[in-house]
Amino acid sequence: MLEKTFYKTLFSHSFNIPVKVNYWDGKSAVYGDGEPEITITMNDEIPMKAILNNASLALGEAYMDGKIEVTGAPNSIQKLLTSAYENADSFMRNNKYIRFLPKQSHNEKHSKQDVQSHYDVGNDFYQLWLDATMTYSCAYFKSPDDTLEQAQMNKVHHIIHKLDPQAGRTLLDIGCGWGTLMLTAAEEYGLKVTGITLSQEQYDYVKQQISERHLEDVADIQLTDYRELKHEPFDYATSVGMFEHVGKENLALYFNTVAKYLKDDGVALIHGITRQQGGATNAWLTKYIFPGGYVPGLVENLQHIIDSGLQVADVEPLRRHYQHTLEIWDKNFNQQREKVAKLQDERFIRMWDLYLQAAAASFESGNIDVMQYLISKGASAKYLPMTRDYIYEKELNDKA
Repeated sequence: MLEKTFYKTLFSHSFNIPVKVNYWDGKSAVYGDGEPEITITMNDEIPMKAILNNASLALGEAYMDGKIEVTGAPNSIQKLLTSAYENADSFMRNNKYIRFLPKQSHNEKHSKQDVQSHYDVGNDFYQLWLDATMTYSCAYFKSPDDTLEQAQMNKVHHIIHKLDPQAGRTLLDIGCGWGTLMLTAAEEYGLKVTGITLSQEQYDYVKQQISERHLEDVADIQLTDYRELKHEPFDYATSVGMFEHVGKENLALYFNTVAKYLKDDGVALIHGITRQQGGATNAWLTKYIFPGGYVPGLVENLQHIIDSGLQVADVEPLRRHYQHTLEIWDKNFNQQREKVAKLQDERFIRMWDLYLQAAAASFESGNIDVMQYLISKGASAKYLPMTRDYIYEKELNDKA
């Protein structure tokens, strides 16, 4: 009886849309006014203690194990969690339900393990639902009609354009992923590029691409920690989706390292997930998706940039772009579920679907954001044009 009372209190304060809950004892209840938009079916009772320790971890694991089902609207998990994020008293925002957080370590050994646990699931897995560019970060939709591949290439060009690069100069891509940005910079912008990653799968893929595209003279990929690169300073640096993985305690070191790798008056474009409300972790994401992950606050990042001696030239939020990217990824993923099932078990499939929809909800609700920080090593980025017009003029020229 106490458990049922607890759940009624939990659900009655968690959503800003009407939700129906089917309980494990066969009884049902509707929370909120109007026709229910989402139905939560609890096939098993989840102990109250687990919810009070950490609601996102307990409920996430329950969904992975099939103890909870969420049905109703398309992207029902996204819609449900967006509603929860928008409600200040919900289990997603109330500190009463997020007391326990796993301990994290970010030395070089643990950083390598964290990266490989996520990105070395296998290229064959990611190829099923990413686009042909194998880009696993926020796309940039110039038009609602852009395909995912077009939008990912838009993002790559948008980043490179912001650097205002001059052919023959050097570029470092920190956390280069499957190499789309660095290879594009070499092929289309005439830059000499170096990429670094901790993922063996990504390293092997980029190495093969460099060979197949005959870019050995202008492109290099290194399997190394970002803190250990031995190289002369670069004219430009990019880093996409990287700082979320270094840990709160290493953010200062990360931006100091970016500064170290830049020549005087060098320019960097740093793109990553940020919270306008301040830094945060999530126990379920930390345990199952991004071990060691920490989403820094906007002000927190800006302070580290300033403290590292770098100058801020421009900051651009792309929150809605990442929401749309995740929605497409989840659609692609679910269209490929039969093929994914040949690679992973049902618990993994439910976990990944939950991750993609929960992330989309977090962006949709404004719980998290994604920012592009254009920064320079030198006062006011004196080698950059004085207005933003140059970015969009280059994009118009590309389109023409």
